[in-house]
Amino acid sequence: MAAPLLEWFDARQRDDIAWRGEQDPYAILVAEVMAQQTRVETAAPYHRRFMHRFPDVRTLAEAEEDEVLGLWEGLGYYARARNLRRAARRVVSEFGGRIPRAVAELRTLPGVGPYTAGAVASVAFGLPEPAIDGNARRVLSRLGDLETASPSELDHAARTLLREASERPGDLNQALMDLGSAVCTPRRPGCGVCPLSTRCLALRRGTIGQRPPRKRRARSPERVEAAAVVRRGGRVLVLRRPSEGLLGGLWDFPSVGLPSPTPPTSPAAVLTSALQKDLGLDCRVAGESRVLRHTFSHFRLRLAVHWARWRSGEVSTRRQHRWVGPGEFGDLAFPAYLRRLIDEDVSPKDVSSRKAR
Repeated sequence: MAAPLLEWFDARQRDDIAWRGEQDPYAILVAEVMAQQTRVETAAPYHRRFMHRFPDVRTLAEAEEDEVLGLWEGLGYYARARNLRRAARRVVSEFGGRIPRAVAELRTLPGVGPYTAGAVASVAFGLPEPAIDGNARRVLSRLGDLETASPSELDHAARTLLREASERPGDLNQALMDLGSAVCTPRRPGCGVCPLSTRCLALRRGTIGQRPPRKRRARSPERVEAAAVVRRGGRVLVLRRPSEGLLGGLWDFPSVGLPSPTPPTSPAAVLTSALQKDLGLDCRVAGESRVLRHTFSHFRLRLAVHWARWRSGEVSTRRQHRWVGPGEFGDLAFPAYLRRLIDEDVSPKDVSSRKAR
């Protein structure tokens, strides 16, 4: 099966993948980390900017976390950026600044799982290692009509193909991904133009729609929060989120969780109390001024934004904080759903004139 698949791959050669044909292991590692849970066409411009600023692993290892997160802003799943920087530091300290070849060593790097390790090993170093993403999983499941598509079954199927393409393991892995993305799609696959259709057991048996087996996803719960944009003169208070956890390392406005669907007291009152109790600030908090909604992988966020005016007190938390002045918002990395709010309502031109009512 490898020969017709590689022939199809050679004739197609997607030009929307910025790193296609890249041989630098570092550039491939960055690309594969960015492509985790992200479409390649979305990741492409981020990859170009990232490589321009951090052209080698040592540059990334020496970078400040804020700058790395800033270049990642909008791509989501920010733990990938933090782990990539940590991985660069480990490569420098433990591997002499060279991306390791072996899958076992690649797996020791933060944020590098089986797929990413296999992709780097096969594409950058030509090693016969599987790189099974969601697209490749679908292709392999249908080719072998795998009822469960367990990791061991998929690994065996991928390695069988790799033995047929011993001189081009990286191209074979990429061909499987491309085929799953363009032809062997979840719904309405293009079996008529598939280079492997005559060898596909699921097509022959009529089980295409059942392979791979689908998992039912429950509707994600809604999380309701309120945030305060606290103004003190011409500056606005921002807090840095803990490094570990959701949106770790990004900057945010002071916020508090609210009971859903209806809080027992007004969000403004809850915020006023939280600012005093958690931060030691006496603030006048206005009513709700804007509602932001954002969908994460495991919940939906409804964020009620309130304007607030500082009256007295100094921030009494160990959590890193800053009073951001004109021209400084662009230097900090914020969650993507806050960037529009900042640009439209909390930008320097508005901070000096906006007042809490």
